[in-house]
Amino acid sequence: MDNYGTYALTEDERELAGMVRAFADEVVAPRSYEADRTHTLPMDVVAQMGELGLFGLPFPEEYGGQGGDYFALCLAIEALGRVDQSIAITLEAGVSLGAMPVFRFGTEEQKRELLPDLLAGRALAGFGLTEPEAGSDAGATRTTARLEGGQWVINGSKQFITNSGTAITRFVTVTAVTGEREGRKEISTIVVPHGTPGFTVEPGYDKVGWRASDTHPLTFQDARVPEANLLGERGRGFANFLHILDEGRIAIAALSVGAAEGCLEAAVDYAQKRTVFGEALSGRQGIQFLLARMQQRVHVARLAWHHAARLRDAGKPFKTEAAIAKLTASDAAMDNARDATQVFGGNGFMNEYPVARHYRDSKILEIGEGTNEVQLLVIARALGVA
Repeated sequence: MDNYGTYALTEDERELAGMVRAFADEVVAPRSYEADRTHTLPMDVVAQMGELGLFGLPFPEEYGGQGGDYFALCLAIEALGRVDQSIAITLEAGVSLGAMPVFRFGTEEQKRELLPDLLAGRALAGFGLTEPEAGSDAGATRTTARLEGGQWVINGSKQFITNSGTAITRFVTVTAVTGEREGRKEISTIVVPHGTPGFTVEPGYDKVGWRASDTHPLTFQDARVPEANLLGERGRGFANFLHILDEGRIAIAALSVGAAEGCLEAAVDYAQKRTVFGEALSGRQGIQFLLARMQQRVHVARLAWHHAARLRDAGKPFKTEAAIAKLTASDAAMDNARDATQVFGGNGFMNEYPVARHYRDSKILEIGEGTNEVQLLVIARALGVA
């Protein structure tokens, strides 16, 4: 069910979306069940994504990127999310949380050193923000970094960090308290390479969903890195990351739309083939209306992320629109996963069917990159009522 023609896409954008969609169907989807079952990220698939240039889509060619924009990245994420959310989040996090902070806030030397391998998919990076006591309240960060002899000495822990423990993970960027300013925590971001003594990637989580995605807790015990590993201006780490989160919410919205559409496609196909009491399940009005609601959600949510991404790429304010897109699309993914599972009946409870995996995977879309409650708060603030 290719609806790209109904949206205001350029010829290049339609070609990109179609290319990634074909890759998702032919390469990603056949591996998804086994990857989910074994909790294993297929690194050969990640390598092929790199060869296709997906990790470099929104970056300039001078650093090894494709010279595209954020909208192009989101088209690719949506196409992948339709068949496998774990693969889609690997791309989303690899770009939005791994490479983008370096591109946005790094020195020219840091960009030249770190970006080429990230943008080619030869390396991945994680971003350590969330802590056991600092989730939505990221300002409650307890991880510390103090300067000592020209080095940052880092102590603390992070949790739920994507792409932090793969065979090609090069580094993580962590937020840490580096002092105080006017009685408030001074939070900075610091690049910590893998293999740094005192930096431990703990065993991966046993997750409900996104089971093929690489996700670990991290611990730092007197981990030492050069002072030059500061990413961006000292004390601006938290503010900078809020901007990265705003962008990431558009990407999560695109992923959510892909998931919602994947559920719709599967439900339509199953309803047309499944015979109940002598007629196709799709012949029953109750099912027709349910499928129509699913299509409504996909259409509205896609328009929302398209609008936010276009604003972002045009250099216009997009914070509120990103929150609306993330809220709308993640709700659509969860609602469509539930309805698709209902259409499938008992088969929808079996992990071999994509709708079952979407049902487990989609819940985190309402939590990651800022919970939906946080999105409501962002929207309320824009209205001047919070």
